[in-house]
Amino acid sequence: MTGHLQVKKKDFATQRSLIRLVGKRRSILDYLQKNDIERYRKIIADLKIRK
Repeated sequence: MTGHLQVKKKDFATQRSLIRLVGKRRSILDYLQKNDIERYRKIIADLKIRK
């Protein structure tokens, strides 16, 4: 999606969808961080994202 948005800068529907997906990922990671810290750390390492 990000590659598509770099080419099509005015595709606001896709931009909104991407923001929604990132928000959903953030809320799931917040839940995991509170309830299962080891699983959260493994997912962060697998996705190569940091917080």
